[in-house]
Amino acid sequence: MSPYALGQAVFFFAIFAALVKPLGGYIARVFAGERTLLSALFRPIEIALYRLGRIDPDEEMPWTTYIFSVLAFGLVSGAAMYVLLRTQQWLPLNPQHFANMAPDLAWNTAASFITTTNWQFYSGESTLSYLSQMAGCAWQNFVAAATGLAVAIAFIRGITRANATRLGNFWVDLVRGSLYVLLPLCVLGTVLFVWQGIPQNFNSYTDVTSLEGFKQTITGGPMASQEVIKLLGGNGGGFVAANSASPNENPTPFSNLLELLAMFLIPGALTYTFGKMAGNTRQGWMIFGAMALLFTAGFVISQLAEAAGNPLIQQLGASGGYMEGKEVRFGVDGAGLSLTVATDSGAGASNFAYDTLSPIGGLVAMINMQIGEIIYGGVGSGLYGMLVLAVLTVFIAGLMVGRTPEYLGKKIERREIQYVVLAVLAVPLVVLIPACVAVLTPVGLATLGNAGPHGFSEIVYAFSSSAVGNGSAFGGLGSNVFYNLVLGLVMLAGRYLPMIPTLALAGAIAAQPLRPSTRGTFRTDSFLFMLLLVGVALIDSALIFLPADTLGPIAEQLLLAAGKTF
Repeated sequence: MSPYALGQAVFFFAIFAALVKPLGGYIARVFAGERTLLSALFRPIEIALYRLGRIDPDEEMPWTTYIFSVLAFGLVSGAAMYVLLRTQQWLPLNPQHFANMAPDLAWNTAASFITTTNWQFYSGESTLSYLSQMAGCAWQNFVAAATGLAVAIAFIRGITRANATRLGNFWVDLVRGSLYVLLPLCVLGTVLFVWQGIPQNFNSYTDVTSLEGFKQTITGGPMASQEVIKLLGGNGGGFVAANSASPNENPTPFSNLLELLAMFLIPGALTYTFGKMAGNTRQGWMIFGAMALLFTAGFVISQLAEAAGNPLIQQLGASGGYMEGKEVRFGVDGAGLSLTVATDSGAGASNFAYDTLSPIGGLVAMINMQIGEIIYGGVGSGLYGMLVLAVLTVFIAGLMVGRTPEYLGKKIERREIQYVVLAVLAVPLVVLIPACVAVLTPVGLATLGNAGPHGFSEIVYAFSSSAVGNGSAFGGLGSNVFYNLVLGLVMLAGRYLPMIPTLALAGAIAAQPLRPSTRGTFRTDSFLFMLLLVGVALIDSALIFLPADTLGPIAEQLLLAAGKTF
C-alpha cells in the first residue's frame, strides 16, 4: 500500500471521527425536543407542519402504530414517484423533452428511491426531467433518509426506556429529522459543492465542439443540491450515470473528500447519539469502534488487492494496480478508500467502475453489504442493524457463561431473540432465493455482461446491494423486465421486512423494568464486547453467504491465479 493511499485514509477518518461527537450530540438534542441553535428558524415551520398534518407532537405511538405509519408513508411516497415518472413528458421543467419512463423501469426506480437504494437501471442525464430529479429523486432522498433516521431513534428509545409501551411519534421524528438534521447539512453541502464546480441550474444541455473537433454535450441541471442529499441520506443515486466518477458530480479532490465524509457522517454520528440517549456514551463509542474495526479491515484488504494488479498482465512485463475502470483523477491509490466507504455506508456512490475490480476487491464490497450494511451503514438502518447484532451477541455470551443475557439492564429471553432471528434472516432470504432463481432461468442470464464466476458475482452483487439499500452495482448486469420487477421487490423486502421485527424487539424491551447491574453482569461497553460483536457479525455473515461468495469472487481469484479467464 502506498504512503499516499494510507495517508489519505488516515486523514479522512481523523476528520470523520472528530465530527461524530458534536453532530451526534446535536441529533440527540433534536429528538429529545430540546432547544438548539436552529430552533428559532425551524420551530415555527415545525409547528405549522404539525397543524397542517393534524399531528399531536405529544402523542406517542406503540411499535405497531409506528411501523404502520412507516409502511403507509412508504406506500404513498412510492406511488407518487411512480406517477411522476410515468407522466414526466407532460410536466414542466423538462427542457430535454424526455419521454415517460417505461412501467417496469418506473416501478424499479420508485421502489429504489423510497428504500434509499437508488439502484439505477437508467442514465439520469438522458432519462429524467429536472422535475423528476428534484420532486422525485431528491425529495425521496430526503424523506427516505429521514424515515430510516426516525426508526433508529425509535429503536434507541425502546432499548433505553423502562416500563414503557410507546416509542415516540413517527411523524414528529420524520419532521425533526428532515428539518433540523438533513436540511441544514444539505444547504451547507450544496454551497460547498457549487463552490467546487458542481452545476446548479435549470439550463438545457450545452452542445460544444472540442479542440480536437469532436462534438460533446455538457450536462447541467440542479445537480449540487441532489448530490449532497444522495450522500448525506445514504441514497447514492447519481444525477448522471457515471455518478461520483463524473467530473460534474465530483470535480476536485476536495469535493471527493467531502463526498466520502458525507456518506459516513450521519451513520457515524448516530453511534454517539445512541450513547447519549442510553446515558452512557461508552456504549456508543463501543459500537463506533466495532464499525471502525470492520471498516479498517475492509479498506486494507481492498486497497492491497487493487494495488497488486492483474497477475496475467504482470506476466507480460507490465506493472501497477488494477487501473482499468478507475477515474484517472483519483487512481488506484484512492480506490480502496472509495470502495470501502461506498459499500460500508448505504450510499454506494462510486467514483470508479466496480465491474473492473479485482476479485478480492469485489469480495470485500460484497461482504461489506452481506454483513448487513452495519459498518456505519445507511442513515438509521446501519445503527439499528448493529444494535440488533449487539443483542444477539449478548445472548450468545449469556449462553457461554450460563447467565440470563441482559442488554442495557433488560433481559434478552425467548421472545426477544425470536425477533432478533427474524431481523437477521430477512436480508439473506431476499438475497439468496431470488439470486438462485436468476441463475437457473434464461431471463436471469440473458443480460449478464460476463461469463463464469464474474457473471455469477454480478447477480449475487445485484441482489445483495438491492436488499441492503446500497444501490452500487458491478455494472455488467443489464436491465430487463425480470430484473426491474424482481429487484424492485427485493428492495422493498430488504428495507421493510427487517424493520418490523426490529421495532417489535424495541417494543418488547421497552416494556421491561430496568434491572441494576451486578458483579456478574456482562459489560457491553467494554473492548471485549466490541471484539465479540465483530466476531458475531463476521461469523453470521460467513455462515450464510460464504458458499455463494466461494462460487463468485473467490473462485474467480483462484482461476485468475491459474491463468484462466472467461
